[in-house]
Amino acid sequence: MIRNLFIGIFMAVAAAGSWAQEAKEMVYPQAEWCKAGNILMHTPGQELFNGVIHPSAGLFENYFDVDKAAEEHENYIKMLEANGIQVYKVTDILKQMSIDDLLRLASKELNYDISDIPDEDPEKTEEYRQKVLHKMSRADLIRCILLQPTVKLTKTDNNTGYEATYIQNPIMNLYFTRDQSITTPRGHIICNMNSSQRAPETDIIEACYKYLGLEPILRIGGEGRLEGGDYIPAGTISFIGCGMRTNDEGIRQLLEYDAFGHDTVVVVRDHKRWQMQMHLDTHFNIIDKDLCTMVSSRINAKPGDPEYDTCDIWTREPGTKAYSLWKKDQPFVEFIRNRGFEIIPIDVDDEMHYANNFLTIAPRHIMAVGGQSAALQQRFIDAGVTVEWVPLESLIDGFGAAHCMTQVLQREKFTPASPSSVAGIRARGENATTAYRLDGTVADKDAHGIIIENGKKTLIRKAE
Repeated sequence: MIRNLFIGIFMAVAAAGSWAQEAKEMVYPQAEWCKAGNILMHTPGQELFNGVIHPSAGLFENYFDVDKAAEEHENYIKMLEANGIQVYKVTDILKQMSIDDLLRLASKELNYDISDIPDEDPEKTEEYRQKVLHKMSRADLIRCILLQPTVKLTKTDNNTGYEATYIQNPIMNLYFTRDQSITTPRGHIICNMNSSQRAPETDIIEACYKYLGLEPILRIGGEGRLEGGDYIPAGTISFIGCGMRTNDEGIRQLLEYDAFGHDTVVVVRDHKRWQMQMHLDTHFNIIDKDLCTMVSSRINAKPGDPEYDTCDIWTREPGTKAYSLWKKDQPFVEFIRNRGFEIIPIDVDDEMHYANNFLTIAPRHIMAVGGQSAALQQRFIDAGVTVEWVPLESLIDGFGAAHCMTQVLQREKFTPASPSSVAGIRARGENATTAYRLDGTVADKDAHGIIIENGKKTLIRKAE
């Protein structure tokens, strides 16, 4: 059974060979660049068809072939598995769930609409619906979950006395398993999707986690909005995008609950709010502790431009729960560079081909959409990055790519080489010889504000 692999301490599940001999303890992801261990994915099936026949209504970019998309997805899984990564598929988990759990999910999705029959007894209709559900095979319950059928009933004098129009509202975006949850160093958080048609996806993913014995620690609710493409763990800090799909209320709930598990949280504010760059991972991504990518237009944007990203920095004392806003509206590109990141630019043609939406599976080792420019390929080579180019020409027409299609459940444990957050700095305070800003970046001799040196905070005022 799949769930048995998650009992006890998380350890790497590796393929035979040298990789297995080097396997280390796996934990909830602390850093995007640490070696990936387990990933949750969903190979799209019949539920995808309704989305592609009107792409815009399905939240897709263009029409694409459903069967080719499934083939591409299966090939992507094989490429991940060839790197010693264990992939868990949503449909495989559903097939192993208890009938009661499947009934609970299916009962939410199968609807009998009697609005055109005023004298119909709702209680009897519900009894009939439950009777049908309880007779269903496991496979048909899964079809109900993925297709969300509605039977719109009318009365007739012929035959059985009923006629119906059959409507489906399939869960067509489920293959973007990055979005329904985020996995922080503390555990799994179930998101609250920006689009109402995607809301049922979160119930399916939550049920999968529970089956695996991975009880989510929080579910975003109310007016809060959160989607997984906006979250990136980075060793001692968390990046969270705030823009088209994730809002301040969703982030507030994460901070209040201490769901990030990092003492520094960087809220990256997207002022453009463009569908092609709907999430943080569409215009910024991380390859290693000192290497990232960003689309060129964001790098070169000036203050006031829609593509000029800013960030708010939230911090807290180690061992405490409450965060406070330390800095607001900081230039994001400057922040990244001050943390020691080299930025590989992604130019417009590659950006439009989802070059930035890659999955990092190990330090300087990524899975990226094939077909990018020779210039970008050379930039990766020059930076010492191993790139496995994945054929995803059909799937990317759904407005997502290699990163969007994966929810990484485990990565190798992150061990910081030097203090780079409030917690790290204070933990090594007695040995620290370098001065740091509160966000963990190295402070130069002209730095002002709160500076940490030898584990102590000092307020240095700006020279007049």
